[in-house]
Amino acid sequence: MAKRTADGEPIIIKKYANRRLYNTDTSSYITLDDLAKMVRENVDFQVLDAKSGDDITHTILTQIIVEEESHGTQMLPVSFLRDLISMYGNSMQSMMPSYLEASMTNFRKNREQLQAAFAKGIEANPLAKMAEANFKMMQNAAEAFIPGTRKTGAKNAKPEQTDELAQMREQMAAMQKKLDELSK
Repeated sequence: MAKRTADGEPIIIKKYANRRLYNTDTSSYITLDDLAKMVRENVDFQVLDAKSGDDITHTILTQIIVEEESHGTQMLPVSFLRDLISMYGNSMQSMMPSYLEASMTNFRKNREQLQAAFAKGIEANPLAKMAEANFKMMQNAAEAFIPGTRKTGAKNAKPEQTDELAQMREQMAAMQKKLDELSK
């Protein structure tokens, strides 16, 4: 559970026109790095525009990701970023946030099992297997929901390609069932 203020509310961070961020809980100015640290420490906060009062948390979190990606090791592969950008304006755009959130929730749930596996010194690389499974899931989702991602259309598909499509649809249905069970 995320850390909150004494009254159970998220910490309010105000962003001023001069681009400064003010933590109302500690009564001090902070940086994007401080906010990134708060995220890592599971501190719940909300960023508000000081003038308008608008919630700009999403924009600030996106800015933190951009800053993190521009310094040091990049976590988001170019192909993922291209796929993500291609979803904007797509009919599937409205489904992506819940899909990505469910994927991250599942990843967090598996993290403890993954850490235990590493602690036991298992020879197989469970992270690589999980990454491969996530990649296949994203690829199957893209092929099922985004027109033009398959190299051949259904009209030109060979019988084995049609079977592969049916298998992918079954896999997607199974994944959806698992996600539904996880959300209960």
